[in-house]
Amino acid sequence: MSYRMLALDLDGTLLDPYGQLTASAREAVAAARRAGLEVILCTGRRFRTALPVLRELGLEGRVVVNNGAVVKEIGSGRTVHHAYLPRSLYPEVVTLMQEQGSPLVYVDAYEEATDILVEAGGSPHPYQRSYLADHAAHCRSIDDLGAALRDDVIMCSLMADAGSLAPLQRRAHERLGSRIHSHLIHNKNYQGVILELFSPASGKWAALARLAAEAGVARHEIAAVGDDANDAELLRRAGLGIAMGNAVAEIRAAADLVVRGNAEGGVVDAIERVLLATRAPPRRCPVG
Repeated sequence: MSYRMLALDLDGTLLDPYGQLTASAREAVAAARRAGLEVILCTGRRFRTALPVLRELGLEGRVVVNNGAVVKEIGSGRTVHHAYLPRSLYPEVVTLMQEQGSPLVYVDAYEEATDILVEAGGSPHPYQRSYLADHAAHCRSIDDLGAALRDDVIMCSLMADAGSLAPLQRRAHERLGSRIHSHLIHNKNYQGVILELFSPASGKWAALARLAAEAGVARHEIAAVGDDANDAELLRRAGLGIAMGNAVAEIRAAADLVVRGNAEGGVVDAIERVLLATRAPPRRCPVG
């Protein structure tokens, strides 16, 4: 099978356990590009925090960020596709999240140097407080999150322990049903887990499939690599889904094959598998 597009998750996949891009991973991505594959990063990160890796890789074109809720042009930062949280649903989502803690509201305002809205006087979980301390430069405090009715809300999230957020995720789906899309994922760079509530039109696969259609790339010509629950549909729907050795059980089950973990450079194995399949000569038909 020949592949034309390679979708790579960042944290837990392309990056090592310390959040670093190794020289071998960088060269593997470069080899994929030289072979003619379009490499698309599909990450849960926001554009601002994905940008250093994009630049280090020398990638151009487009990137899927915020778990597929936003697609941006790498060079300009311009949003080309989005699946914002519906304005009509926003108050319900914020109220629900406030039952458990002080939510983060992510907005698509890169040009304004603002990524996250927080409520003044809130009491975030210690795990979330640590995150906010590192990202305060692009957070804006407002008096009332519930009243912040904007058209560019990407998602609402909470960081805490799994025991607190798993029941909240269940309540979200009980109350909001198919009107909401959620992820409960491991926090790779901080303690605990992250619960994220999005528009149901979002998702890494939804965003990637749109880019593929625009480029004339068929589903079977896409290979994807990931490790966490937000990669499940991506790996199931791609022509070739590859799970990292450090992936959660759901992802390993969704994948066509499993490679070594990100501590052992498994992404290099994954890319080499894709390149080997892409370079393989077509089978010759028997004569007669």
